[in-house]
Parts: sequence; structure tokens; C-alpha cells
Amino acid sequence: MEYVRVARSGQVPDGYVRRFFAGELELAVARLRGTAYATSNYCTHLDCLLSSGKLVDDGIGCSCHGSVFDLRTGEAVCPPATEPIKTFPVKEENGEIFVGLTEHDIAQGSRLAGPRRRGTAG
Repeated sequence: MEYVRVARSGQVPDGYVRRFFAGELELAVARLRGTAYATSNYCTHLDCLLSSGKLVDDGIGCSCHGSVFDLRTGEAVCPPATEPIKTFPVKEENGEIFVGLTEHDIAQGSRLAGPRRRGTAG
């Protein structure tokens, strides 16, 4: 696993989620109660951008239909979504946010999106 810089710490204020890229891999990066988290950016229900949603309790809420995912595990904790999203390890150093990615994660790139964004190969 390699940690890739995706943002400056100040770009993700507490209580917010933002969209960033690591190569072609699209991420939702959130900060809740001072801790930064990174997940795939598409809801597993109907492919909406999680970075357009809001943080609720200990999760990231989808703005389209209200699904909520646990930021630590990716598990769907509130329907209609039932499938988890992918989560990634995060570390912050010297005012920068780094996300831990494997070669497989990077190779998949946008394929970590929901069904319609995967195209026919996914």
C-alpha cells in the first residue's frame, strides 16, 4: 500500500465532505469530529455522489435518497442502500491528507463507482 497525497488538511473542514482524485480514482474525503476519512464517492444504491451529501452521526449521507454509510467500515447503516462502499486508510501529516491505496485500487480507478458508472466491463 502507498499513501497518496489528495488534499491539504484545510480543504476538508470538520463536518464536511469533499471530492478529490488520486489519479483516476474518485474519492469522498470527510472530516468528522477532527478525524479525516476517505471512501469511494458513489452511493451503491443509485450512483449518486457521496461528496454532495452531508455527514450525519458517524456516517456519510447520500443526498439523493438518504442512504447512510459508516465512515470507518463502509457498511450501509440506513436504507435504501444495502451494499457497502469502499473505505481507505487516511493519515494526516504536516497539514496534508494522504490516502492509503493499493495498486489494485489505483488500477480500478473509476470502476469503484456504482453500477451505471462502471460501464459494460464492470
